[in-house]
Formats: sequence, structure tokens, C-alpha cells
Amino acid sequence: MVMFDVDQWIELVADCKYIPENDFKLLCEKVSEIFLEESNVQLVSTPVTICGDIHGQFYDLEELFRTGGSVSENTKYIFLGDFVDRGYYSLETLTRLLTLKVKYPDKIVLLRGNHETRQITQVYGFYDECISKYGNANAWRYCCKVFDLMTVAALVDHQVLCVHGGLSPEVNTLDQIRTIDRNCEIPHKGAFCDLVWSDPEEMDRAWNISPRGAGWLFGSDVVNDFVHINNLKLICRAHQLVQEGYKYMFNETLITVWSAPNYCYRCGNIAAILVLNSLDDKQTKLFNAVPDSERKVPPRNMSPYFL
Repeated sequence: MVMFDVDQWIELVADCKYIPENDFKLLCEKVSEIFLEESNVQLVSTPVTICGDIHGQFYDLEELFRTGGSVSENTKYIFLGDFVDRGYYSLETLTRLLTLKVKYPDKIVLLRGNHETRQITQVYGFYDECISKYGNANAWRYCCKVFDLMTVAALVDHQVLCVHGGLSPEVNTLDQIRTIDRNCEIPHKGAFCDLVWSDPEEMDRAWNISPRGAGWLFGSDVVNDFVHINNLKLICRAHQLVQEGYKYMFNETLITVWSAPNYCYRCGNIAAILVLNSLDDKQTKLFNAVPDSERKVPPRNMSPYFL
């Protein structure tokens, strides 16, 4: 049996460092064992804090934890996906979250976003970052296998549905999410694709073509029907930059949460997390990007993916 010290990994990664390749392989194997046991719709109880996109902004992830509290026996988190790409420290950000998952498997839920795929990470930076830091693509390959096992959705107290993107015309009930075979690259169309790619839109139509080229735009009628059929109070999703950090829509039956402040180091937005103390007691906490004086910018000869 291979021994490992997750506390040592956590201590190292908390300083924005990445762990040796063999250790990283072992970390991915350990976290994969945990993901394998999770349902497509992972049940979570309050109190819990819900977080949106992070996108490799390591120092801002640490600010998130200072705002919401460190992961511990008393503080639970749901992250809505998009941990990697565009930011400077996707590898360290993902490693930070995976080590916490191994240490506190029941206290942190990591949902899959549309960026947790082979195709997208080869375009928007994570693949190149792994090559730059490890000298080969092995770590990226380990991550892709982990991505395939990440769960699709979480359900808080049976009445708050958490997904990365949105709804699908092929999904009317939570049981239809539970039947998705998630251990694969996210398809270009269909229910699984829609859950990580779709966006809400104020419009008269129920569904419309998405300008993203994947998923759908869905309107208030779709959300109203879905929450009624599934006895939900709220749909919580990320996936879209919100300048104010969060945005309620459709009579507060849906909320977008965005947790990457000053996105791409230039958007100037605030970030937010949603704290659910109970179904009837929720609050948003806002936070700003860490000042430039408190973060390191790595020397990079790569394409500026954030432009």
C-alpha cells in the first residue's frame, strides 16, 4: 500500500506551490476513489456555502476561504465547477481543492464545469500550464480522468439544485440527471452537455439557441416548470460572469454565483459566495480580488488566454 501525507500536500499547496508529479498522480487516484462513490445528484445538508467559477485564480480562492471560512469539520462547501483555465494558477488551484477533498470528503463537493474537459483545457490554458510546470502532459492526463468522475449536480436539503450551467430540454426530473453516464468526456449535445453549458435568459420563448455553440438559453417558464415538478425552492448555478458577484432571476427561483473577482485580471467585477444556513436563511457574501502586491504573477511565455 502506497503511503501519502495529505496534510503535507495541503501545507505545500496552500503556499501556491504544486506537488511532485508522482504525488500528484497518487492524489488523483485517491480523489477518484471518492468521486466514484458520489451520485450524479449528490445530497448535501445545510449549512453549506456555494461557490461559482474560480478559473485558476489561486490567490482569490484563498480570499474566498478567508471570506467563507476554511474547509473543516464545521464548514461545508459546494463548488460549481470551472476550477481551471484562464487564470495563472489552474494547477495549484485544482490541487488545492483536490487535497481538501481527500482530507474532508464529506465537507466539499466539486461539481464538473464545462472547462473540466480535454477539449476546452487544451484551448484555454490548463494543458499548456501542466506542460510548462511538469515538463510533460502526464498531470493533465491524470486530471482528465478525475474530471470524468466529477459529479454533475448537488441537491441541498432536497430543495436547492446546484449545477454548473443550467437546464436541458431533455431533463424534466432530477431522476433523469441521476441516470446520466458521467464517466466520459462531456458530449457536444444532449442532457449532460446542457447541464454544464446552458444559460438563463429573460425572454418570451422557453428555449433558444445558445450563442456559446453548446447548451441552450432557457426562460422563466422552463425554470418555473422545473422547480414545480421537482419541488425545488432554488436553482443555483455559475458559468456566467456577473459584475456584482451574484444575480437572482425569475422571481428569485434561480441565482447565478460568480466567485472569480476581477476575472481574467481585468474585468473589475466583485465576487460572491452564497451561504445557506438553512433553506429559509441564506445570504450572499461579497469579496474583492487580492491586491497585486499580495499575489505573484508567474513569468509566462504562453498565449494570454484571458484576452
